[in-house]
Amino acid sequence: MFIRIVKMNFKESNIDLFLENFNENKEKIRHSKGCNLLELYRDKNEPNTFFTYSYWETEADLEAYRNSELFRVVWGKTKVLFNNKPEAWSVDKISPQPPIISRC
Repeated sequence: MFIRIVKMNFKESNIDLFLENFNENKEKIRHSKGCNLLELYRDKNEPNTFFTYSYWETEADLEAYRNSELFRVVWGKTKVLFNNKPEAWSVDKISPQPPIISRC
């Protein structure tokens, strides 16, 4: 399994359009073959900056998604909203997250 991290910075006037597009398509992306997780984060200090984290079984699964009609539609609507060029990293997970222990 590996993780794809994408950093995106949007024009302030386009944030709602991005969030609408993401919310309309997130479940479809999550159901793509090999996708185990898709999450969206927003930077606390730069509210125009967002990150997606997606967990994939194999690089081939991510590439299949990136060559799909779903990706073409989602990315086509997303890339016109940017303030600057997005950045992306593919990383391997080295250490799992320890379980959260509730102390109530």
